[in-house]
Amino acid sequence: MKLNDKKKAVVLYILEKIDQKADSISKAVSENFDINQNTVHKYINELSEEGIIRRIKRGKYELINNTTEYSLNRSKGDLDTDTRALDNYIEKYLEDMPENVKAIWRYTFSEMINNVMDHSEASRVKLVIEQNYLKTKIEIWDNGVGVFEKIRNYFGLPSLDDAVGELFKGKLTTDAANHSGEGIFFSSRIMDDFLILSGNKLFTHNKYDDNYVYELLGKKFKGTCVVMDLSNFSQKKLKDVFDSYSNDNGKFIKTDIMLKNMFDTIPISRSQAKRVCNRLENFSEVIIDFDNIEWMGQGFAHQIFVVYAKEHPELKLIPINMNEDVTKMYNHVIN
Repeated sequence: MKLNDKKKAVVLYILEKIDQKADSISKAVSENFDINQNTVHKYINELSEEGIIRRIKRGKYELINNTTEYSLNRSKGDLDTDTRALDNYIEKYLEDMPENVKAIWRYTFSEMINNVMDHSEASRVKLVIEQNYLKTKIEIWDNGVGVFEKIRNYFGLPSLDDAVGELFKGKLTTDAANHSGEGIFFSSRIMDDFLILSGNKLFTHNKYDDNYVYELLGKKFKGTCVVMDLSNFSQKKLKDVFDSYSNDNGKFIKTDIMLKNMFDTIPISRSQAKRVCNRLENFSEVIIDFDNIEWMGQGFAHQIFVVYAKEHPELKLIPINMNEDVTKMYNHVIN
């Protein structure tokens, strides 16, 4: 479909509304862009004729997904280098994408497949590529030891939950001589959605659809599953993400921790706070995000913002997204 700038904006809006399963799409597009509904219907018909969408019933459409699976075997050399996997299985899906999107996929896929190659001890990998006009999703399933189990054993952590928590912070690797420990951190922040599932434990910097997560959790498998998706028209740039967590010399000095993704319950205890604070001294600035946290315990708050803060005065701890109750407890302990 050949698109000028305005038509491109209209078409992408139509596709986003279809992807969101919105009602009254023609009316919404017409009002938003101040165009005739007949023009909207014309665009929808063109999208249908070109195999980009399909009609389910009157006024309802869905994006057409093309899904392909590949099996990679270490014994056949498929996991010898990241470039071999990238060139053989991924590059053809990137051909029509903008350069910034191509760069993101090349970086994130290479980082994730390198983790499989060097850390997982997997003999086989299944790649699932699902693509429609609007976005691309890649799943990487391996039959290895499991990323959280590997981290727990290597660092002597008490639980898989602790291993998941450490991944959120970045600068974590079981092979410091060959890896920086930054791949998962930056990949999770540049993707629209990023998810790691292993041992029925979940790591995600974004909020995946609950139904999709439950579907994955219900699957029995050994190893690790990484899921990434990104808009084919994303305006994101790798440099911007790297710069937002680095100093002027390019050193990785800043991290952010979303507490809602670390704990299944309200954070109340000093032991939970110590889990949050572990290794934070490796950074200069730490953002602690209280989004969706309704309350926090006095012990949790005191351990982070008084005890740990006094032990590490050079470290800047920045709490954000605190509601009224969380703010009261924060003010109580620091005052």
